[in-house]
Amino acid sequence: MLKCVVIDDESLAREVVAGYLDQLDFVGSVRKFGNARDALDYLETHAADVLFLDIEMPEMSGIEFLKALPQPPLTVFTTAYRDYAFEGFELGVIDFLLKPISYPRFLQAIEKIRDFLALKDQNARLEAGPSDEPPGSIFVKSGVQRIKLHFEEVTHIQGLKDYAIIHTTTGKIVLKGSIKAMLELFPPSRFLRVHKSFIVAVPRITRLERNRLIINNHQIPVGRNYKEEIEQILNPKRS
Repeated sequence: MLKCVVIDDESLAREVVAGYLDQLDFVGSVRKFGNARDALDYLETHAADVLFLDIEMPEMSGIEFLKALPQPPLTVFTTAYRDYAFEGFELGVIDFLLKPISYPRFLQAIEKIRDFLALKDQNARLEAGPSDEPPGSIFVKSGVQRIKLHFEEVTHIQGLKDYAIIHTTTGKIVLKGSIKAMLELFPPSRFLRVHKSFIVAVPRITRLERNRLIINNHQIPVGRNYKEEIEQILNPKRS
């Protein structure tokens, strides 16, 4: 049963998200706060699984609030301003909901949360493969299973807190470890870091649009420090 906290200075916005959460039978409790200070005091002594956090708030913004938490729960940004989406990825938020929030879009965020928690509970970890294994795969151990992960099936990797979500053509795997650790495990000839929180498989890139890459139906943010290298790789004649 999930313990959820909703923080928004607008009462209507708080009630919308809380009302959506109340319809879910796997949500055990919902606490609502109209300002970040009260929520910060609460979270110092109470645990929460998921945080729905507005960004534009008086006194303390949602971004400042999240940075003030030593161990923030899974966080979903809720805001009327689309420009904050990429900054949310920098802070390790799991999703970004643009107001007014529709119920179907809210459910997509909930599914992301449940998928992540379920995969995290599998306690998957990387293992060294047999010595005669060709250099195109690694093994992942999940419970008692050993799963062979082919590099060519990986589309992108997202860092989230102390975990990495590996997206493949057939599903997702959550591993304990930082995005930096993942970068050292995947071959640099195929994989490229494009953001503080993202690594992509270069052959899987469909197109580059300003500050984002498109891979299948995924929009991957591109960090300022990585954009020039990406453009050179995608357009070698211009370098």
